[in-house]
Amino acid sequence: MKTLRKDDWFHADGFPIVVARRDPQEPFGIHTHEFSEIVIITGGRGLHVTGEDSWELAAGDVFVIGGSRPHDYLNMDRLSLINVLFEPEALGSSLMDLPSVSGYHVLFHLEPEWRKRHQFQSRLRLDPGELNDAVQLVDRLDTELQVRNFGFQYASTAIFRQLVVRLSRYHSAAKDESSQSLLQIAKTINYIQVHYAEQITLEDLIEMSGTSRRTYLRSFATAMQTTPIAYLIRVRLGHAERLLKNLDLSITDVAFAVGFVDSNYFARQFRSVLGISPREYRKRFL
Repeated sequence: MKTLRKDDWFHADGFPIVVARRDPQEPFGIHTHEFSEIVIITGGRGLHVTGEDSWELAAGDVFVIGGSRPHDYLNMDRLSLINVLFEPEALGSSLMDLPSVSGYHVLFHLEPEWRKRHQFQSRLRLDPGELNDAVQLVDRLDTELQVRNFGFQYASTAIFRQLVVRLSRYHSAAKDESSQSLLQIAKTINYIQVHYAEQITLEDLIEMSGTSRRTYLRSFATAMQTTPIAYLIRVRLGHAERLLKNLDLSITDVAFAVGFVDSNYFARQFRSVLGISPREYRKRFL
């Protein structure tokens, strides 16, 4: 199986976004890549193949493929698509409050993990007007990336964020049953992102999800590769890293500010996840 390399697809300046148009999509062979991609089907029909499974595609279908996931297209009948290639690690800090949108978590985390269970029925489907709006944003992004005028990196990142927000909002508004079940899980992820500093129990999250304890824990682990409480702790620690750079706050102040009620427990969790103590971390900025 071939792996598409970043060096072969991204510009020499290393900017982590690329637009690749396939009109029509040609036979390519099953492959993985060192990056992720948003796939927007703009016309025709075909099969999306992921090794063991395959699903019908048509104009308006949108989905995200992670780098390690093998995939290909077969039985193509004038299948046309746009691939927006991106490096998640390079763009993570530019997403700002986007993780508070339920559809974002469905599009980028939940739906890719649940594809087989939902028979790909939870993928995003755009109507003609929504598809036109998405393609117009991609056209603007593509122009910035082609011309590469001064400030193109800022402009391209802003347009990419607009595209992700637009698609995430469309997913948040989806009415089909498969998408709604994922949105319920995403709702709890959003809640953690926004209310991390408050006291949150597993029972709170299960009730919010509207599912059974067993279903919720299994679904969350499938999507996020961790438990809800472990995810909450990681979110809190991420905010703690930022606050520890403020030398006016004591370590106890930081612990309380991000939702820990015991500074010793905070210190143990910080060391367990980051490999050093909060005090050692802070010394880097003295």
